[in-house]
Amino acid sequence: MEKAKVELYIYDLSKGMAKTLAPMLIGKSLDGIWHTSIVVHNREYVFNSSGVEHCKPGSTHLGPPLKVELLGYTEVELAIFTDYIQSLSESTFAASTYNIFSHNCNTFSEEVAQFLVGKSIPKYILDLPQEFLSGNLSPTVLTLLTLFEKQAQVTSTSQSTEREGSPDFDELNLLIEESRYNSFLREIRRKTDREKQLKRERKREKKRKKALKEGSSISVEEEDPEMTDTEIVNGNNAGSQLPSEQALAIEEEERREEEERKKAREPPVVFTDLIDVKSEFDALIGLIDGKISSEEQRSMEELSQYMLEDEGSWALSDGFLTFVGRLLQDQAFSIEVRIRIMNILAVAALKDDVILLLHQDRKDHFLMNYAFEIDRNSIEEQRALSLFIANMFENLSSSEWLLYISEWTFKGQQISNIRVTTKVGVHCLLADDAILQDRGSAIIHNLACKEVFDDVAVELTMALLQYFNSKPAEEQLYRCMKALAKFVQISTQEVPQLIQMIGPEPKTFAGTSERVDKLIEQISIKLR
Repeated sequence: MEKAKVELYIYDLSKGMAKTLAPMLIGKSLDGIWHTSIVVHNREYVFNSSGVEHCKPGSTHLGPPLKVELLGYTEVELAIFTDYIQSLSESTFAASTYNIFSHNCNTFSEEVAQFLVGKSIPKYILDLPQEFLSGNLSPTVLTLLTLFEKQAQVTSTSQSTEREGSPDFDELNLLIEESRYNSFLREIRRKTDREKQLKRERKREKKRKKALKEGSSISVEEEDPEMTDTEIVNGNNAGSQLPSEQALAIEEEERREEEERKKAREPPVVFTDLIDVKSEFDALIGLIDGKISSEEQRSMEELSQYMLEDEGSWALSDGFLTFVGRLLQDQAFSIEVRIRIMNILAVAALKDDVILLLHQDRKDHFLMNYAFEIDRNSIEEQRALSLFIANMFENLSSSEWLLYISEWTFKGQQISNIRVTTKVGVHCLLADDAILQDRGSAIIHNLACKEVFDDVAVELTMALLQYFNSKPAEEQLYRCMKALAKFVQISTQEVPQLIQMIGPEPKTFAGTSERVDKLIEQISIKLR
């Protein structure tokens, strides 16, 4: 009989905050507030105040586990195990039996682990309730723990147990994102076609002026050899009309419309003048010269067209991002290569047609897989990556792309664009590096302006409150307070509770500047 692997997923409900908060709240140190679940038969099973739930491994709001421990292998078949879980959910582990201290997720994991493999989960996890009970508990601690516990519920996320297993729901999500993307794509392609036409019109106008100056004449076909037969006929019938002037007028109108759209939204924090693209490009060529194929050399030529010659993203072939993926993944290349290419892409992120490039990442996720592992990279790589993510908020289409919820599996974990973006923002904000903190504050500010889901707002709020203890400079404080003011509107209960329980109180920063004071007042109204 084929055996099934049994794993224990271990999470820290506090997301690293326990070490900071525990001494203040219970008078003793804790490494984490441990939450566990059992993964078997390709499903994750968990017990919480909603009862026994199950989902795809790692798909609760908590995201990927902090640690995965192999408990062993079981011969218990799925059908038998399903009946067993159903029985537990109707008796010993019904929702009404849940107690955050004495009968919780870890109690459930211990019970199921014993049933499947006859083995206990780690003692430090089972002893955690006693650590709390031996401390000086207060209503504040209980409320905070309840908030943390909600984050672990499958049904508290945008992907409930029923919905997660529903092909119709998954398909609907994909269709929504696909529709949104295709709308952006059509708009960008229209602009790209317009750019091509304008370039051709400018060339024709130059030839026409040159011919007039020399006292000669040229046919429409001579003006533009790339024109189709239909375009030639139409051009010869146009008389003295100057199509370039008409095209320029259309371009100007489109530019005005785009500016109006940008004015109507919250302006993002982006970094426009930090990178010299020519220097980065030349340095990249020197680093990879002789190490890439002829096809990859063509990709470098395309990159030059896009970034240095200011051609549209149409200059990038379908295989361009595969080349970028190799630069990011192949350890034969130095760290410097990854830094240079990400710096170049950070500037590309400011272009309004970068969505066409991002579309290539929907298949293999080279960019977002690399971003997901930000905490494993060098500080220099993290800086380049954070610049890229922050600048992606410059345009509506690319900022929406960062919030996509469609999932894929990366190294055994379920991730999505929004999870990656959130992770990068939190990691950078709480880093020890001042540059990363600056860009982290920008990313979280930009996320707040997009009005994210409640669960993301809560996670980002916890990061902000932890960051406030570092006494940030006015600019970073303003961005974070602005984000917090948004989050108290998005999550009207959990976020205010977190602020009141964890602190520091926003009023602590009163007097920093007039604009910060205005935000503090907005937040304080929600806390009353």
